[in-house]
Amino acid sequence: MPDALPCSLPDFTFEIAARQAGAFRIAGVDEVGRGPLAGPVTAAAVVLRAGHVPQGVNDSKKLTARQRDAAAAEIRACADYAVVHVWPAEIDRLNILRASHLAMCRALAQLHRPADFALIDGHMLPQGLTVSGQAVIRGDARSVSIAAASILAKTARDRLMVDLAQQFPGYGWESNAGYPTQAHRRALVELGVTPYHRRSFAPVHNMLCKDPSPTG
Repeated sequence: MPDALPCSLPDFTFEIAARQAGAFRIAGVDEVGRGPLAGPVTAAAVVLRAGHVPQGVNDSKKLTARQRDAAAAEIRACADYAVVHVWPAEIDRLNILRASHLAMCRALAQLHRPADFALIDGHMLPQGLTVSGQAVIRGDARSVSIAAASILAKTARDRLMVDLAQQFPGYGWESNAGYPTQAHRRALVELGVTPYHRRSFAPVHNMLCKDPSPTG
């Protein structure tokens, strides 16, 4: 498999190599949300049509929110995809790495038609992966399928955190997406722990150890 240096835009280099090795349906897989104190870790799997790149697909971190939303609509209109959330209860039970891998595997399992090869963003393949695969470091900047997955995962999780912010105002989830910003940490002290906080993460865990009767 290729190990090309990242270029200005992700392309089909990895997908072409997988197809030449005998794969037919190649899924890009990425996750978002390992670092937040609240909310799920979210993974997406995307199978693009050979040679077809939806408009605006790039590493989701390099796009504005408006560009991500437009690209996500393009991807959903032309690709087979699935998006999966793994919630704090499972994150706390498994740890964040295993929960991230579980989300990836579940996303692959929920594709309309099964993939026979997975391009996984990162340096390791998930435990429990049921198809052949390749881990691609900085894959969202190198593989267009992984970039598409990164966009769907990011936009889906951001929308979800906006919705959760309406249920639990004051934590700033509509803007910080659950990440440990100064405002979020301050709200934890002032408002307490919600059911959507990750109790195994140090700032939340430390609060629970100090307070025997937290909110949620």
